[in-house]
Amino acid sequence: MIEKTRGIVLHQIKYSDSAFVVQLYTREFGRLSFFVKGIRNKKTGKQSVFFQPFFILDLVIYYKESREMQSLKELTVSFPSTGIQSDIKKTTVALFLAEVLTNVLIEETPNKELYDFLEESITYFDRSEEGFANFHIAFLSGLSSYLGFEPALRSGIKDKYFDMLNGEFLPFPPAHGHYTEPEISEIMAAFFSTSYDKIKEIPLSGTMRNKVLETIIGFYSLHLPGLRKIKSLDVLKEVFS
Repeated sequence: MIEKTRGIVLHQIKYSDSAFVVQLYTREFGRLSFFVKGIRNKKTGKQSVFFQPFFILDLVIYYKESREMQSLKELTVSFPSTGIQSDIKKTTVALFLAEVLTNVLIEETPNKELYDFLEESITYFDRSEEGFANFHIAFLSGLSSYLGFEPALRSGIKDKYFDMLNGEFLPFPPAHGHYTEPEISEIMAAFFSTSYDKIKEIPLSGTMRNKVLETIIGFYSLHLPGLRKIKSLDVLKEVFS
């Protein structure tokens, strides 16, 4: 059946010298994989540049629910993410977040609210000209709510410890040991309660930013036990150190 949808490029895997598998998160169908061949010919070869992480594409597809690999009929670029592709720091962030999404968005079930969050976040990030050093942390903070483990907001300054296992801020450290110290907890509380427009108001040194990033990755790992090691994490930490 021929269907139309919009999709965000997450990842591509080389299959041969002239073909690859591309994974996208689509608005109508959730995560889908496509087999793209003939990338050396004049028509498809030009399109291969569009399959970069965080490109947003309008797609016409041959869709069959029972099929593991879907087929593309047509595609056009809805949003080319040129601001991301032209800035090495932004590109590094996009590669990191796309790798995280590839790991956590494993269900094919569509979630239009999640898709809209992703698309709005990508376009915001692409157009940001400065003050985006904290974006990846804010993105992961916001994403947790769509994955089902967003923590409760901190009720007051007396709640000095972030209980990562139960997703709440507490006045005393929990007995299980999966918690953060007050300094990190304060920062985590700020990210979970702020908007993208205000993340530059959270002052972080490179070292502290990396500690917070490690904390939120640890938070994800507790709630998504199957989360694999994020290979691009070290590169990202180096860029923003």
